[in-house]
Amino acid sequence: MGSGMIDITKAMQAFVAVVDKGNFVSAAEMLNTSTAAISRQISGLETHLGARLLHRTTRRLSLTDAGQEFYARAQNILNDIAEAEDIVGQQVMQPKGTLRISAPLSYGIHVLAQLLTGFRRRYPDLQLDIDLTDRAVDLANEGIDVALRISGKLTSQLIARKLHDIPMIVCATPAYLKKHGRPQTPEDLSHHAILNYSYLSTGDNWSFTHKQGNEVHIRVHATVHATNGELLTTLALDDAGIIVQPDFILTPYLESGKLEPILPDWSMGTFSLYAIYLSRKHLSAKVRAFIDYMVEEASKS
Repeated sequence: MGSGMIDITKAMQAFVAVVDKGNFVSAAEMLNTSTAAISRQISGLETHLGARLLHRTTRRLSLTDAGQEFYARAQNILNDIAEAEDIVGQQVMQPKGTLRISAPLSYGIHVLAQLLTGFRRRYPDLQLDIDLTDRAVDLANEGIDVALRISGKLTSQLIARKLHDIPMIVCATPAYLKKHGRPQTPEDLSHHAILNYSYLSTGDNWSFTHKQGNEVHIRVHATVHATNGELLTTLALDDAGIIVQPDFILTPYLESGKLEPILPDWSMGTFSLYAIYLSRKHLSAKVRAFIDYMVEEASKS
């Protein structure tokens, strides 16, 4: 079972290529070798591991359970090797490869899209793969390098770098407030229709701090839950209820008077934008470049 018989790195590369391409012929072309060599490397790998990685049939290849597990690990190991080679071998520390970013949908459209223009100019050799979703992604299983999240508190075991605070504003249309009354205290919100964000870190339990320091905790009655702030804002603009959303969504509507802030003397606490990445001693050059860039941009605003 010793590793002296095979080149583990080459065998891993062959295995990952076969899985990615779906067959031995395409994998051999990609690695500029023969299908016989690929087959030998994978057989040697299976012997070394003492487990079958691939089901081979005449029509297609499929992964065994062990193969599925090994594929994910092998990808990470090969990425680490490539990054290590880059870090040691690059004369200029220019991040290369593909950077996979996950970000909330509305933040991605309103804020991140503009920031990425400058980032791409600075790192032209870096390809970006951006997944806009409001759910909390599983970085390891989904192959995400860095995720941006807006939260009041983080309980994750992942590494998080706070980028900047994001003001959250409670508001409604003048027409809604005229018909249903303007809340004077947080407790008044329990009698109103609330359009709540499904992924709000506090859920339907909202906490407020008065500018004089006293705290109030209430449970709101949400008539609508949704996983996207734009949808909730559209409903609020149609006089459907009260929302709490970040300033980057609400500012144009507040400036035009279509929405009015409620409870100006009360704050819902600090919500912040975080960059989340896997716990690793050596941060990859591409992730470090992105986080440093986001910190730099945050310092300008």
